[in-house]
Amino acid sequence: QAQLVESGGGLVQAGGSLRLSCTASGRTISYDGMGWFRQAPGKERQFVASISWNGVGTIYADSVKGRFTISRDNVRKKVDLKMNSLKPEDTAIYYCAAAPRTTQATYNAQEYDYWGLGTQVTVSS
Repeated sequence: QAQLVESGGGLVQAGGSLRLSCTASGRTISYDGMGWFRQAPGKERQFVASISWNGVGTIYADSVKGRFTISRDNVRKKVDLKMNSLKPEDTAIYYCAAAPRTTQATYNAQEYDYWGLGTQVTVSS
């Protein structure tokens, strides 16, 4: 069993930046693919970014490519999401997730077995 806790959410003006962090405890996630998803009010859960076990492979949704950067530190058991040039459409609850069945980055939500409770990101115009 892995426990994931997100932090770093908040209110920011359009064009601003935030850094989200996900800290894991319990079972090791050192060899798991890790990802970030988000869900806006009235919308379906959306893939944001993913990173492979060794941090070499990354995948980004087209909507955030070039603006967001995912990274991980397996010693500290952390996965970060640096978000730059934020837009109002980025407003959502952001969730950290672990995919223990693969070592690779994946956009498939079905491969993620462990989820945090989320952190709110609100971007104002």
